[in-house]
Order: sequence, then C-alpha cells, then structure tokens
Amino acid sequence: MKSLPPLTWFRSFEAAARHLSFTAAAEEIGLTQSAVSQQVKALESRLNVALFVRQPRGLSLTDDGRRLLPQVGAGLETLLHAAETFTGGAKDGVLTIATSVSLAQWVIAPRLTEFTERHPSLQLRFISAIWPDDFQAPRVDVEIRFGSEKQVGNGAQLLEPNRLIAVKSPTLSAPLEDLPLIEAVGTSAGWSAWSEAHGGQHKPQYFADNYGMALELAAHGNGVALVSEVLAGQAIKQGQVVRAHDGAIPAQEGYYLWARDGRGDAALFRDWLLEVLN
Repeated sequence: MKSLPPLTWFRSFEAAARHLSFTAAAEEIGLTQSAVSQQVKALESRLNVALFVRQPRGLSLTDDGRRLLPQVGAGLETLLHAAETFTGGAKDGVLTIATSVSLAQWVIAPRLTEFTERHPSLQLRFISAIWPDDFQAPRVDVEIRFGSEKQVGNGAQLLEPNRLIAVKSPTLSAPLEDLPLIEAVGTSAGWSAWSEAHGGQHKPQYFADNYGMALELAAHGNGVALVSEVLAGQAIKQGQVVRAHDGAIPAQEGYYLWARDGRGDAALFRDWLLEVLN
C-alpha cells in the first residue's frame, strides 16, 4: 500500500488554511512558524501541487488547496472523535481550555492561582491546539484563538486592549532608536506600521514566530519587541519588561475568547479572564 504523508503535515496545512497564516497556525498547534511552513511545503512537494499562494500579507488557497481542505478537515475531526472514545471529551468537573501557547504563558499562567483560589474544586485541563474549524468542538469548553475576527468564527469576544506596544527589558536604558528591534512575523502590523504612525525608520534585527517569543526575547534584554498589549500587560506589572515608547498602534489580529454556552464553569473562567485583563 502506498504510504501516506505524515499526519503532522496535514495538521499544519489545515490550520494554515483556516487562518491563512503560518504564524497563526503555529500559535494554535504549538509549532514554530518555520516548522509549519516547511511541513506545508513538504506536503505540496509530496502531492505535486501548490496548496497556497504566498502573498506579502498572508496566504490564499489555490484551487487544489480549496479542494483538499474539506477532506483533511473531515479526516482530522474523525480522528479526534476516535481518540475521544478513549481519552474522553469534557468530563464532569474538568474544564478544558484550548489556548495559544503565548497566551497561556504570559496571561493565564501568572494569574492562574487567583482563579483556582476562587474555585478550588474545579479541575482544569489545558491544551495548546484544536484542529476542527468549529467552536463547538465537544472536548473544549473555552477557546482562546489568535487571528482576525473573520478567521476565528462567530461568537468569540476580542480580548482588549488590542494594540501593539513597544517593550524592552528594564535593564536596557538606551532609547528605542538605539536598540535592536524584534518583530513577530506573519502578522499584518509590524515595525513598518510603527514607523508610519510615529515617524522614523525602524528596521527589525530579530524575527520571532509569534508575539510570545518576541516578548520572551525582549524580557531577556535582546532588544525592543512590538507585541500585543494583552500579552505584555502582566509582564509589565511584574517588572519583566517596561514600555520602550509611550505610543501604540492598532493590531489587525488579536486574541479571541469563546466559552461554551450552558456550562457554568466555562462562563466563570471567561468572566475571570476578562476581569484580570481590565
């Protein structure tokens, strides 16, 4: 029997096709942007077709990509349901939360004890990826996805403030103009948009696969990162980073929160997260 391409290749293709972004796909499934891109290229080579048109500000599906996507999505969903036969979906007393790794690291983890102290009997399960393009997936009670409003689907709430700010380590005393710049690739707004809004010429020296990695690089003193204000808020409060400039620019993508209707503990987590971000 002819061998199939690796499942991870199909997984990367499906996520990239939904988000029309390798970076957003990487956020969702816990890989690097380069790994997702390489896996999609490998799948295209194996199938001998182009699945995406690579554009400066994102991706678009080719006819072959559009033809393949529903079949891959259905296959992944079938595998998901098969696995749930053994691992179970949502269980009584266990709240399942699917979120990007960056948001789990920089927003949820530093504050999680606040939630568990309020609800000590509630068990939490975190997963860093969810395959189907359906917010009603049976195993997930809360989702926090990165992307545009069109990409994430209906019923999700944008986490705010949805702006990009410049941050650096408090150990760096030099102004923004004299420090290396760090940019998250694959998003619609970056240092070029910053230059348009605030003047000057800002050319990044370091490129990261996502905002979380960019923030990590900045916190360790590698330069100034342009990142989501949602992600940076707690790091600023804890003194891990400081604002390198008072300005900000609008973000074209953001983090969207969805909680399952009819499940009270999902609403509790949603309301708590919105509360700590205010």
